[in-house]
Amino acid sequence: MTDIMLLWDTKTLFEKLFQENELGCKRVMSSSLGTPFLPPCKSVIIPTGFANPQYTTISSGIEQNNKSFEKFLKNGGIVTVFGPMVSEYHYQWLPVQLTYIQKHKSTPLQKVGENEAQSIIEDLSEPVECDGYFSETDGQVLYKNDENQPVMIVREYGDGLIIATTIHEFPSSKFLTWIKNSGKKTQI
Repeated sequence: MTDIMLLWDTKTLFEKLFQENELGCKRVMSSSLGTPFLPPCKSVIIPTGFANPQYTTISSGIEQNNKSFEKFLKNGGIVTVFGPMVSEYHYQWLPVQLTYIQKHKSTPLQKVGENEAQSIIEDLSEPVECDGYFSETDGQVLYKNDENQPVMIVREYGDGLIIATTIHEFPSSKFLTWIKNSGKKTQI
């Protein structure tokens, strides 16, 4: 049974993170999106660097499957996407207004409101690595950097949830468990 799918084309350290937390995860190619061959899942995670050809080749498969993401979200799935690691990026494949600007730095985070997704970071007493910020968004801002720029947003869509972040650190086990338990099993 697959609860979380990791979109990537080669082995990644993210997989070890799931093993250490005893969470089931299946790595899949983005070219499989929208096909009947993928089992239903609750959450899709897209790691840092997904749009940078130096790291992976998955961006074209992601960008060609906006309808699959919309359907997945409407039916209760959760999409968590990290920074694309390119100078500027528009998330046109997601039903959210979101523009990323690359600017790598260590920064204290300012929490905005209260949301379970903020459990992505366990300790806010130390600066956090971020690979950029969002210059535009219509999502709810959850964290800002020391320049008051959004570095994490959430946006409801249908019964699902979009979580986008530029935090350049592994998510906490509490966050991974939360997305596993919060999403509804649906086809992507």
